[in-house]
Amino acid sequence: MTASRLLITGGATGFGKALALCWATHYQHKGTLKICIADIHQQRGEETVQALEALGADAFFIQCDITDEADIEATKNAIVDRWQGVDIVINNAGVATGGSLNGESLEQWQWVFNINLFGMVKVTQCMVDVFRQQGHGYFINVASQAGVTPIPLMGSYNAVKAAVVSFSETMKTELAPENIDVSVVCPSFFKTNLDESMRTSEQIMRDSIQRQFSRAEMTAEQVAEQVWQQAQKRRFLILTHKSGKTAYLMKKWLPMDWYLNKIIKATKKMVLKARKGQTHHG
Repeated sequence: MTASRLLITGGATGFGKALALCWATHYQHKGTLKICIADIHQQRGEETVQALEALGADAFFIQCDITDEADIEATKNAIVDRWQGVDIVINNAGVATGGSLNGESLEQWQWVFNINLFGMVKVTQCMVDVFRQQGHGYFINVASQAGVTPIPLMGSYNAVKAAVVSFSETMKTELAPENIDVSVVCPSFFKTNLDESMRTSEQIMRDSIQRQFSRAEMTAEQVAEQVWQQAQKRRFLILTHKSGKTAYLMKKWLPMDWYLNKIIKATKKMVLKARKGQTHHG
């Protein structure tokens, strides 16, 4: 295993941290992993760097808001100055939203798109220049199962993650002739701190999301391991959960109307409960 230079946005906590530790564990005693943790949380970022260094990685933290182009440029310059390039960019930083059609404000839609999509685009546009100069590179974009098999009451989150999947497909086909590869990760619910940043005006949504997180079939570490394994094969669509793979295949192979009717039946009670709660507060 040769030296590898890795940038993870949102790498200080949650899934980003799990990915960083997973990569460092696989490289332990087998090569030199250089890893940059770019995040808005300095204390958590520095703690993650310490954990990575304990595993033998050459790690550093840089404060970076992915909605701020100056921060992204400074991150790129720091990496190039330190390592003269980067091999893998994991676009992981993101936030969560939830709510019914009338329960999500336009401001909430704009907020999640500004971070989860436009932030990723800004990082990608900046870092692809480094890949081009060195003649190779690999983007791993973190989307969600919600981007391929959406469920009700998560309109803005479903839409932004579907946009990430489509953006990743475009990147894959556009950058392949330049020896730049792309994968997109679509995990289902798992135990993480994404709910810390979640925005919703409806308590029923917050309760529902909390239940989903508490019932999660996989930990962040297990999901990160799945990403590592599939990234070694450079799979484009990385589905990490068995239930997610099943849902994706159902949507792919069933007639669309049949598939949607199954989703409608499975989620009808949840939708009506949310509507009832909204009416009581309306």
